[in-house]
Amino acid sequence: MRTQVVIVGGGPSGLLLSQLLYTKGIDSVVLERQTRAYVLSRIRAGVLERGMVDLMTRAGVDARMRTEGIPHTGTLIAQGDTLFRVDFAKHTGQSVMLYGQTEVTRDLYAARDAAGAKILHEVDAVEIHDADRDAPFVTFQHGGSDQRIDCDFIAGCDGFHGVSRRSIPAEVRQEYEKVYPFGWLGVLSETPPVNDELIYANSSRGFALCSMRNPQLSRYYIQCSMADKPEDWTDTAFWHELRRRIPAEQADTLVTGPSVEKSIAPLRSFVTEPMQWGRLFLCGDAAHIVPPTGAKGLNTAASDVHYLFDGLCQHYLDGASEGLNHYSERALARVWKAERFSWWFSSLMHRYPDQSAFDLRIQQAELAFLRDSDAAQKALAENYVGLPY
Repeated sequence: MRTQVVIVGGGPSGLLLSQLLYTKGIDSVVLERQTRAYVLSRIRAGVLERGMVDLMTRAGVDARMRTEGIPHTGTLIAQGDTLFRVDFAKHTGQSVMLYGQTEVTRDLYAARDAAGAKILHEVDAVEIHDADRDAPFVTFQHGGSDQRIDCDFIAGCDGFHGVSRRSIPAEVRQEYEKVYPFGWLGVLSETPPVNDELIYANSSRGFALCSMRNPQLSRYYIQCSMADKPEDWTDTAFWHELRRRIPAEQADTLVTGPSVEKSIAPLRSFVTEPMQWGRLFLCGDAAHIVPPTGAKGLNTAASDVHYLFDGLCQHYLDGASEGLNHYSERALARVWKAERFSWWFSSLMHRYPDQSAFDLRIQQAELAFLRDSDAAQKALAENYVGLPY
């Protein structure tokens, strides 16, 4: 088998890259370790930056998002019972789109199916060969047989535990990591959201986030210990704790119900450099991870896809090599800014086990400065809606 681009990983970033390449007549094959049902069952963030929305439009998969997505022109920040709003439209003229990652993936699958795309699921034993030479290829097992695809380029969109990053020699890679001393306990419930906008809450008991997927499906999070397990938390205990962490007015109007899904996510920051090695290019979680505060995970993967798509278009359509040669440099410049924002927002909103009285006072002062300063709110808004590509 031969193709122009092998995409290792069939999550939203791999599917988006494949669909974008299709719009320019560039052939690709997607290799995914899991089943399609498994990929579609992943519960992930639902805040899309303006850049991600634009990429969905360019890929021709924005129709349902435009109909069912919920544009948000601001967000709410709570400190105890004090609540203030950061107005994205006022400070940037932009908004974000509330549209679940599962729905993004479903739309991309539908478009790829309509185009007769080559997406192979339940692929095992993937190995990347000769990525540092002019004729790379990928071997794998599928349907009980050994297979090989020859290609021009390989896009590693297979996440933190995938083969792509490990295919770059250890002596070439430099990795940076910060592990946070807490996690997020998340609950999905078929209940109306407590507010029309997201609420990020800093309380003496720890962080909380009130989010939503649609007018009848809510997503709530509370900061928890990484020693906790989802089964340690009954629904009653979760709702009780959430009420104690959000302003009283919202706590009084919170509609509760049985959890549809409950899970605990660790928080970490991770970056590997470089993001390319020869003809192998890393995208998304294969190269970097951000804590979920500020919803930069999928959006940062989308910016990688933008830079790689741009470089591949230059190569195939214009015969130019600059975009691919500078892919890692361009992608990492934006990645580190997203890492900075996620680190800052996490530091602002969470309680840390080693915080001193001085640290808490500084955190309170930072929140007060954000509340009272247009400049500080503008900086948050610019980062939240997404820095330009």
